[in-house]
Amino acid sequence: MVAPSSSPSSPYDADPRLLRAFTAVAEELHFTRAAARLYVAQQALSRDIRRLERDLGAELFVRTTRQVSLSPDGERLLPYARRVLAAHDELTEAFRAAPRPLLVDLNTPGLAQERVLRRARELAPEQELMARYESGLTGAVRHILAGRLDTSFGRYGGLDAGLRARLGSQFVRYERMAVILPEDHPLAGLPEVPLAGLAGERIYAGAGNERTLEWTDLAARLFAGRGIEVAPPAPLAVGHEEFRRIMAKHRNPVLAVVDFPPMPDCVLRPLVDPVPLSPVSLVWRKGLRHPGLDALRAAAAELGAEEGWLERPAGSWLPQDEPGLA
Repeated sequence: MVAPSSSPSSPYDADPRLLRAFTAVAEELHFTRAAARLYVAQQALSRDIRRLERDLGAELFVRTTRQVSLSPDGERLLPYARRVLAAHDELTEAFRAAPRPLLVDLNTPGLAQERVLRRARELAPEQELMARYESGLTGAVRHILAGRLDTSFGRYGGLDAGLRARLGSQFVRYERMAVILPEDHPLAGLPEVPLAGLAGERIYAGAGNERTLEWTDLAARLFAGRGIEVAPPAPLAVGHEEFRRIMAKHRNPVLAVVDFPPMPDCVLRPLVDPVPLSPVSLVWRKGLRHPGLDALRAAAAELGAEEGWLERPAGSWLPQDEPGLA
């Protein structure tokens, strides 16, 4: 009898490699043939069988100079070993053949992130990349770290340092910022709005929305020393009609980016003098491995190179010491 290597109360964590070695010998009843079947040296196979016997505290084979046969303990182990190996092979095949869908948060419909997703789907048509819209990187990151999302886009440098330490990131683009104005606002007739022209205004930038803290922080840094206030919290408008109603009631201009989709009874004007930039990164849970993520990263790099997304315009503004830039 082989002495067990652990106490009887300790659970045994079966090594699939050892079980595969045992099953091959049990089926071939010949160490040389079993070693050839597994593409290993016979000495290594014998060593694995001895280790399994030691771990289980049982002799699994009866060996003589003429033949090898299963012991009673070996016969008892064989059906269990086959079931474990079948489940192990099924698990390996499931993840090798068809990775689960990748959940991609695009923040808001109509932004450049949608183009990155479209290119990624072209690069990896066999992968399923599913779009989500969480409206705010701070909120999306909570879902990413909880496993409810895989990736998102936004201002990585605006996240808490503790959150950044748990994420991977790739800088995607410098995005020009803009302002949404009621169509009868005195500045609405300008093709571009100088920042100095907003002095004395209250600009809505998501204050009070816990999902967009990185955006409100960007606005506060941009407005500091320019006589522009961040508007106090207002009800979150979801949909065009609610946006129209809240804009008509409060009439506060809204800080946005130049790709923001059109809103009713409003105009969108780029900001200038200086040109403020919103740095956009792709972020994901650190350690995530998925071919869909590889396709997203490749798509962002391709579009960035083709369209100059990583080139900072002259006379532009960014927060000082912004982490995560190219």
